[in-house]
Parts: sequence; structure tokens; C-alpha cells
Amino acid sequence: MSAITIMNPILWADVPDPSVIRTGEVFYMVSTSMHSMPGCPIMKSVNLVDWEVVRYVFDTIEDNDSHNLIDGRGIYGQGSWATSLRYHEGLFYVCFSCNDTKRFYVYRTTDIEKGPWERSVIEGLYHDPSLLFDDGRVYVFYGNGEIRVRELTSDVITFKDGGIDRLLLETAKDGIGLRCEGCHAYKRNGYYYLFFIEWPKTGNGRRRQLVYRSRELLGPYEHKVVLDDDMGFGNNGVAQGGIIETPFGEWFAVLFQDHGAVGRIPIVVPVYWDNDWPVFGIGGSVPQSFEAKLPASPARSLVACDEFDYAQNKLILNWQWNHNPDNRLWSATARPGWLRLHTGRLAESVLQARNTLTQRTEGPACEGTTLLDSSGMRPGDRAGLVALQNGFGSVGIRVDKRGQRSVCMCVNNGDDGEEVLESIAFDNRTIFLKIVFDFEQGDIARFYYSNDGVQWTEIGQPLHMKYTLDHFMGYRIGLYHYATRNEGGFTDFDFFRYRRNADLHAGETSVKWEVVNDR
Repeated sequence: MSAITIMNPILWADVPDPSVIRTGEVFYMVSTSMHSMPGCPIMKSVNLVDWEVVRYVFDTIEDNDSHNLIDGRGIYGQGSWATSLRYHEGLFYVCFSCNDTKRFYVYRTTDIEKGPWERSVIEGLYHDPSLLFDDGRVYVFYGNGEIRVRELTSDVITFKDGGIDRLLLETAKDGIGLRCEGCHAYKRNGYYYLFFIEWPKTGNGRRRQLVYRSRELLGPYEHKVVLDDDMGFGNNGVAQGGIIETPFGEWFAVLFQDHGAVGRIPIVVPVYWDNDWPVFGIGGSVPQSFEAKLPASPARSLVACDEFDYAQNKLILNWQWNHNPDNRLWSATARPGWLRLHTGRLAESVLQARNTLTQRTEGPACEGTTLLDSSGMRPGDRAGLVALQNGFGSVGIRVDKRGQRSVCMCVNNGDDGEEVLESIAFDNRTIFLKIVFDFEQGDIARFYYSNDGVQWTEIGQPLHMKYTLDHFMGYRIGLYHYATRNEGGFTDFDFFRYRRNADLHAGETSVKWEVVNDR
């Protein structure tokens, strides 16, 4: 078996709380998706490096005012968290808790790439759960600091009457800012292993990875710190995730690291075993690159171009809506080769705008462009391209009450609305829009418009992007259209074109871009 070189990060994009399994020679990964719908993306790889989205577990979690983004608040930073992915006796299982509904969801399928997924809902919040199948019984481990275990029925539909339900262990409190959470449970060589993340206030004062082990399910457990390293990036520790064995007997951990505005990026760490303790990294550190006995495969991207050339309203899997979409108000077929977004409920900013269509962004630098046709916009309408987080920046067309158009660059005004940083009268019905992201030189986004897609004019001010916990998600790029006065308008987008380059920084134009997954 020839080897490949794994280089960290494996993905410079927001893939938080990874949970990875292997069936045969294929790895599957699921990640936290919170308020993005469809949710719980299933990603596939043969080498832990080149990942592609092949499925989502659900289209929506619930149909209510907050998930539909019509209550004025939404579920930013809530929704599905820290999903556990497992495979047992021909069935794939996904489970997570939803922070806003205070419910525990379990999904199962025989075909992880095609579905369908059957769902069960259990009342109660089970923080950062991990499933474990053990000798015909099923358990979920969960908690923050106080780690509990509870037994489920064999079909994993509900909790077992009379089954195990107890406090398993309490992790350290003194000098700890964030106690152990993010459980990943395994059984190997007669030991039960529980992997956690914690954040001490002392020592290096950063997130680190711990493992607890015991010969008995109910303990007692002993523990070790298995990784305390930031890879030289701002004291942001690499932690939270689980372990995986390859078909060739090598072991790795898939963890993540907070990496500024782009979000939480996945890292692969070599693992070996010493006296049945997992040893992470090389000399206690995460290597930037290392060899692995895994096959090469075509490079993939979690972000893709789209020419919107569809025969039916079924978008490529790289897209996710910001909250539940209103499927009556978008179409990829009404105007062939264009995406049409109709307005519905009135909104005051893009944060309350339903049917904003988003993809991730990627570091070190990337760029997204679109061509917008504003012919169907009505007075009070706003449409364009957004760098989406709570501290958003947008560039697009605004139509005033007299029907006059302007191209504007806007940011969050801190009061659920938008502040216009620059507005320029614009008479054309079509306009090219562009956002350039630089995640290596200061987390900066810049905003541009053009008449012809060749000569670009920067507008407004560079946005200093910040990852904030109210959204708990890295910056995404999105297409939006919403109304502030009257419903019924529409905007057409001709394409979304995306490029990335490891050597490009915002404002530079002389380097060669890589066009990703052009359709």
C-alpha cells in the first residue's frame, strides 16, 4: 500500500465537532450544523483528507417559528450540536441534542449515502452525546463535567425501562474553565474509553484532549491528558473528537481547532497505543504533515461553483439555507439557468431574512461572485451577497420607496438592523457582486461590484470578521433577498462562482486562482 502525505489542517473550513467512522475502506464524518438546513452533513472520504458531502441526515429538525426564522430571534448558535455517528450490525446511527427544543434526536438508516433516515425523538437535553454498542446493549454517554450514562432500547428508539441510568464520573473542577464535554465513547481490548475536551485556566490555559478508561462500564475510571497543543496558532488548542482505525491498522484522531473567523477546522492527529493508552501526536505535538498508509484520491472541496442549471428544484449538496427555507419562495427552474428568490415575511436585516442560501468559506483566502438581476425587486427590497455571521457584511442592491436603485455595502448596526457604509446610485438592472475573504492576514473581507464582471470597484470598508458565540459558526457566504416594505418581489441570480488560493490575500489580483467544482 502506497502512502499519502496528510497535511494539517485537512480542511480549512468550518467543520466543528467531527465524528468519524469507517465501514470497509470508506470513512464517513458528520459535523455540527446548528441553524443551517438541511442539517447533519454526511461527508465521505477514503483517506481522511479529501472529503465530499454525500447526504444530509434531515431537511429540517422542527417546523416552528424559531426554526423558520419568523420569531425575530431564530436558532442562531442552537439547533443540532455535537452529533454522534455510529455503525452497528448493518445500521448507521446519528444522535444529537437540540439546544432550543431540549430534545434528543436519534436517526437510523441502512444506507448512509441514500437514506431514508428514520427518526425518533426523546424529551430532554443530553449534552454532547456519544452512542456505544456493547454486547447487545446500547448506551449514551453525555454531560459537561458530570458525565452520565443511560441505557437505550436495542432498537435505539427510546430509553430502556429499568436500564442503567446513573452518574458515571465527575471530572475536575478546580482551575477548570470548561469542564469535560464532547464525549466520544469506544471499547477496545477490553477497555472502555471516553474522550473529552476540557479548558483549564492554569498551565497553558487552552483547550486540551483527555481520555478516561476503565475495564468496567461503570468504572472506576482513570484518566490522562493525551494532547495539549495549539500548532502555534494563538493558544487555540486542538481538541474534541474521536479516534479511528484505518483498514491497514493505523490509528488517527480527528479533532478540531478554533481558527478565527473561518470557524472550527478539522485536524488529523496520528495515534499509537502504549500499554492500552492512546498516545496522540509526535512528541506530544500535532505534526503539520505526516505519512499515512491510505490511498490517494481526487481533491475535493466543501464549497462549489453553481451555474444554477437545473431541471428540478434540487440544489447541489454544498448549499445550505440559513434556518428552514420557505420552499414556496425559491426556484431554480422558473427562469432556466438562474436561481430565483422571492420575498416573503418582512425583515429589517439579512439576519432575519428567510431563504438566504449559504456555503462555507475556506482559508487561507477565497472569493465568491454572482450576477444579480434586480428587475423583479420592489421598493424596500434588498438583495445581494453576504459574509454571514452576527457581524455580517453585505454588498448588493437596495431599492428605495421611489423605486430608485443603489448599490450598497452594509454591516450589522448592533440593533437587529443594517448600517449602510457606502451607497452609490446604480441604474442598471444587472450587477456583478464579489466578496474576497482573507483568513490568514487579519480575518478581513472586502466587497466589490462591477458592470461587466471584469473591472471591479471596491465599496464600503473592509470587514474585520469575528467569530462570535451567538452564531457559533464560521463565516459563510450567502445569496439573499428580502423585503422591508411589501412582499412579492423577486431577484434572479445567474451563477455563484467560487475560487480559492493558498497564496491569495484580499486585495491582491496577480495570483492564479483555483476554480472549485465548476458545474
